Parts: sequence; structure tokens; C-alpha cells
Amino acid sequence: MSTSAIITLIVVALVVIGVISIYNRLVALKNRYQNSFAQIDVQLKRRYDLIPNLVETAKAYIKHERETLEAVIAARNEASSALAAVKGDPANAGAMGKLIGGESLLANALGRLNVVMEAYPDLKANENMMQVSEELSSTENRIAFARQAFNDSVMEYNTYRESFPTILFAGSFGHRSNATLLEFDNRAALEEAPKISF
Repeated sequence: MSTSAIITLIVVALVVIGVISIYNRLVALKNRYQNSFAQIDVQLKRRYDLIPNLVETAKAYIKHERETLEAVIAARNEASSALAAVKGDPANAGAMGKLIGGESLLANALGRLNVVMEAYPDLKANENMMQVSEELSSTENRIAFARQAFNDSVMEYNTYRESFPTILFAGSFGHRSNATLLEFDNRAALEEAPKISF
């Protein structure tokens, strides 16, 4: 075998190894951001499960605020549906947009409920309300940390996918588009967990 044939085989082997490495890294990074979204999913479901407890506790005290309570439950249901849609494919920008919209609607509804509850000192002092409020605050912190981990994973995936030479192969490996960051309209929401105080 000639020297040029050996060199050609070595070059071809290196190219094949490089392409396999690119493919494996794309898969690993995609799995990482999907796992990160699964952590958000767990925390959002936990919050969605706590909201009916919050509303039930509040019902006994704020009977004249039925519309506010119904708005919280409707917003919770919409956000929960959007989460279910995004869960299957966190890279789907349309589904992620619906989740972001649902979460914004829920945050606004909870904010209105918080304002209404300020007028009911007995409710704020209720032991069940204090416990649910503490659990919600804890969950909000967990969501903030999980969202940051997800966004970091998405950024790493997108950066690698768009880098050279990966961009030459990414589309043919099924990685045709960037993953979508989980951002909210209110940039301040990214800086700190929402405050829930009753």
C-alpha cells in the first residue's frame, strides 16, 4: 500500500470520527436541554397542583371575589394545557410561546388575587393559607432555578449547532432549528422568582 493511500485512509478515518463526534455531541446537548425542561415541567405541575388549594382556602374568606378566583383557575388551566403541549417537544417555538403566554396570564391572575387578599387579614393569618403560600414561594424559586438551567442548556445546544463545522452537518442529522429559550415578556421575571405573599 502506498504512502498516499495510507494518508488518504487516515484523513477519511479522521473525518468519519469527526462527523460521528459532531452527531454524538448534538444528541447529548439536545438530551440535556430536554432533561432540563423536564425539571421545569415537574415544578410547574407542582405549582399548578397547589393553586386549587390556594383558591379553596381563599373561597371561604372572599366570597364576593368569585370572578378573581375563577380567573386564577382559568389561567392555571390554560398554563397547564400549554405545558402539556410543550412537554413533548421543548424545541417547538410555537408551543413554547403558548407556555410563556399562559405563564404570564397566570402570573397576572395570581397578582390580582394577591391584591384582593390584602383586604382580608383573617385570610392572610389562616394557617392553611400561610402553608400554601410558603409552598408556592418555594416552588417559584425552584422554577426560577430550573428555568435558568434550561436556558443555559438551550444556549449551549444552539451555540454548538450553529458553530462551524457542526452547522454543515446539523441539518442532515435532524437538528434543523435552534431550541427556544424560556423567556417571559417581563424581563424582571427572569432576574428573580415571583413574590407571592398573602
